[in-house]
Amino acid sequence: MTVITPGNNKQEILRIVRELGTAFDQVVLLGYPPFLKDVIDTGITTGIEWQRYQIKLVTAGEVFSEEWRTLIGERVGFQHPCFDSASLYGTADAGVLGNETALSICIRRFLAAHPDAARTLFGESRLPTLLQYDPLSRFFEVKENTLIFSGDNGIPLVRYNILDTGGIISYDAMLQFLAQWGFDPLAELRSYSNRGIRQLPFVFVFGRSHFTVSYFGANIYPENISVGLEQPEIRDWVTGKFVMQVKEDADRNKFLSIVVELAPKQEASEDKRQAIASSILSQLLRLNSEFAHYVPSQYQTPLVFLAPTGDPEYFPVGVKHRYTRQ
Repeated sequence: MTVITPGNNKQEILRIVRELGTAFDQVVLLGYPPFLKDVIDTGITTGIEWQRYQIKLVTAGEVFSEEWRTLIGERVGFQHPCFDSASLYGTADAGVLGNETALSICIRRFLAAHPDAARTLFGESRLPTLLQYDPLSRFFEVKENTLIFSGDNGIPLVRYNILDTGGIISYDAMLQFLAQWGFDPLAELRSYSNRGIRQLPFVFVFGRSHFTVSYFGANIYPENISVGLEQPEIRDWVTGKFVMQVKEDADRNKFLSIVVELAPKQEASEDKRQAIASSILSQLLRLNSEFAHYVPSQYQTPLVFLAPTGDPEYFPVGVKHRYTRQ
């Protein structure tokens, strides 16, 4: 097994894969999700056959959709999405606090396909990262919808607050909830493998609320927009990066602006712009009940702008991307 991290830059990672690829029996890529997608997509355009390497992914630092996991899995050849990737949740000063397991991924994929169940469970119109944790080494509490944790580190951390919103759910409570919706994740997983099933509590993490925009009183989350860009008819045109903000026109009417980064060698066109706007609107209406009920219908369709790869104003190369502007 060979592990490659983003300590190397994209071109260096691809060089290693090209030059030493025949020696690899399995490759694990670790990094920030947009970075890993960029590596994979660039590799495909330059002739790398990722399916040869039994790719596994370890991600951290950003919530992504299950459509994203499916898309990446198709491009690198996942055998099973619940077993071929995992997201970590942690901080530099506390280390890893929790991680995705085959069980948490299986549950999250069910909830992604059933947004009503997800809203009932999590209380919001967005899908958080869902992980399991060991309460003997990392103990979570919830205070006013904010996660706080205690851990036995080099410097012990007691009720430490990094301003992440989320919650905790016991193992038994999670299975009971899913049973009410007619889903048994244990049976689903055991049909494929007995690995990855642990009777540990769950923690879900939304991240920080300042990454949302408010539009007619509805909170719009980057996760809602991402799903629209990851639909089969759209995803080959775009990188997955975008910038959303609420603006005003000349008559002081508000509108939802979304600047979308085109994939390399893709040209902007009115047909693409309209298709992307329609896909985003469809997913917003499906996933975000606040948007569907609060925003007047004549203001619901976002105004989409298409920008080339690496556009210096919205998508500068080498800078951590921000999905919202105020």
